[in-house]
Amino acid sequence: MLGVLNLVAPVFLLIALGYAAGRRRVLSDEALRGINDFAYWLCAPALLFVSAASGGGLGGHGGRLEVAFFSGVLVTYGIALLASRFLARRGLAESGLFALNCSFGNTLMMGVPVVLATFGTAGIGPATAIIGLYSLVMLPLTTIVAEMGMAAGASVSRVLGTTLRSVVRNPIVMAVLLGNLWALFLPTPPFFMRRFLEILGGGTSPILLFCLGASLRDFQLQRDWADAVVINLLKLVALPALVWELGRLLGLGALELAVAVTLAAMPTGANAFLMSRRYATGMERAGAAVLMGTILSVVTLTFLLGWLTGLARP
Repeated sequence: MLGVLNLVAPVFLLIALGYAAGRRRVLSDEALRGINDFAYWLCAPALLFVSAASGGGLGGHGGRLEVAFFSGVLVTYGIALLASRFLARRGLAESGLFALNCSFGNTLMMGVPVVLATFGTAGIGPATAIIGLYSLVMLPLTTIVAEMGMAAGASVSRVLGTTLRSVVRNPIVMAVLLGNLWALFLPTPPFFMRRFLEILGGGTSPILLFCLGASLRDFQLQRDWADAVVINLLKLVALPALVWELGRLLGLGALELAVAVTLAAMPTGANAFLMSRRYATGMERAGAAVLMGTILSVVTLTFLLGWLTGLARP
């Protein structure tokens, strides 16, 4: 357990440093936004592109990795959607956004640093296969559900247009797609290109963790803590357990299974909050889920990784 703490402590210390800097306004909002944009638009895409272009992207694991992970994600999304719609009696749009909170994890800002710290560069290939599809699957799905609920029968062209724009404007999705196209049609990137992208991608972990911590200052728990508890039970407990069982059933290798479960155990991602803000529905709930999940993951990830590192070790 001490070894696991040594791995994850720097991750959470960087988040805490960002939170302290955000609370004390060490950096202006504009500076934080610029740092975050640098990591989101340049560093992370470089890391994911070079991994995919070098043969570690979509389909590089026989498709079983993606099936195991996204089957778990979609089942969790469906359960949360139905529970919110018919038990809590919320509208369709609000229920879709609630379900996104329960099933969309922070695989970029927190998942990539945790995978790198725990499994090294060997874990980036499986992680890339998941991260590239996560936004491509879940954000359009939630857009369709929300548009149907908000517009009560929105036109197909409007829904498709909104969905396509969200995909094309997402640098993470595009980096993985372009990386996979490179791997399909071109030889492995030359050394100087790989080295450049690796150096640029090296900024991903510290910058995104710092910015994640700084963003937590804007989230509150007071009003929506009960919903946040339910969301995090599904996100931090039920989803990784489901992915674990599905991965074992599909015969995933030890490393791929460990990475998939680790990413499934990430707290609710900031994109869920951004989607709620976009539709002006459930913003406080999404913010509370992000804040509570990030705090709880200090404990849940420490115990989970203590178990998974033994599993993934050759």
